[in-house]
Amino acid sequence: MSVWDSLIGQEAVVSVLKRAVDGDAHAMTHAWLFTGPPGSGRSVAARDFAAALECEQGGCGTCHACAMVLAGSHPDVTTVRTEQLSIGVDEVRSLVRKACLAPTAGRWQIIIVEDADRVTERGADALLKAIEEPNSRTVWMLAAPTAEDVVVTIRSRSRQVNLVTPSDESVAALLIAEGVPEKKARFAARVSQGHIGRARAMATSEEMQTRRKQILALPSKLSNLGACLDAASWAVTTAQEEAAEATATLDAQEQEKLRYLIGSAGKQSRGATGQMKDLEEQQSMRAKRLVRDGLDSVLRELTSYYRDTLVVQTQAEAPLVNEDMAAQIRAAAKTSTPEATLRRIDAIIECRTAIATNVPPQLAFEAMMVALA
Repeated sequence: MSVWDSLIGQEAVVSVLKRAVDGDAHAMTHAWLFTGPPGSGRSVAARDFAAALECEQGGCGTCHACAMVLAGSHPDVTTVRTEQLSIGVDEVRSLVRKACLAPTAGRWQIIIVEDADRVTERGADALLKAIEEPNSRTVWMLAAPTAEDVVVTIRSRSRQVNLVTPSDESVAALLIAEGVPEKKARFAARVSQGHIGRARAMATSEEMQTRRKQILALPSKLSNLGACLDAASWAVTTAQEEAAEATATLDAQEQEKLRYLIGSAGKQSRGATGQMKDLEEQQSMRAKRLVRDGLDSVLRELTSYYRDTLVVQTQAEAPLVNEDMAAQIRAAAKTSTPEATLRRIDAIIECRTAIATNVPPQLAFEAMMVALA
């Protein structure tokens, strides 16, 4: 077993990283930028690379160093994954200070920044200085969907490694190896379109399978304006409820912990009100991001529906993503034209763009549902 085994369908990437681990002076550098579509394994690649760098055998997957990195407990490997909408300058400065330290137990001091595209402008300035003047035993690993999502000065000083979307066959093989029945594994791999994490969830969560069916049933219900508004309301409300459910316990624990710390410092602790307000703002931003993630899942499923519709209309030689709904999709294809389907796909893209630019989700979804109808 090797640490590279979890990188599915990324043979070219593994080859590059292995050369760096093996000491190739032309392959190793102090800053890396992992890019690729959602679910391709950007963070997994960075984690596995970190394990291989700390491992005496180049990533055996079984030694103490590998085990600690893979478990997230290695003292010289710091991973930042934000639940907020952005990574601020204070958090980046903390990472920069960490990067200046010599490794204590391993061979390298490694900083992994997931969602590097969420680093604020001021945070990017602080990060740039650290990358321009690196410690000799420090390695920065940044992950983002595309290189263009990271400020040009940082990406120009980082070695880019681009991951690709794994094939359905590769994802299905992984799920089968993990104990998922073959039929369910192939279904999950197909509908997840190469997103490994989503495929795992789809294979094991009946709730997620039910939600997918509910989303894919929406296009056939958009018969009038009222139905469009109802569909938009359902999508937004469901995303908000799921976000609230996911954060309720964590919010309460964080608030209780802060109250305890404030109480330990004395009733007159300076800045207590400000600290509580800051926490509430952070929790609000986390909830907002989770709502966006939930809405994005709706847009993703609708896109796959109209993609399949277009495949049928154009008689393209491509398998349907939603093969289990082939009858419904073929029926819908007969009532429309390829040009209309493309306009509907454009409407979904416009909705995603609107939400990203802070248009209220309800308004964005109402406009999209009307366009889909």
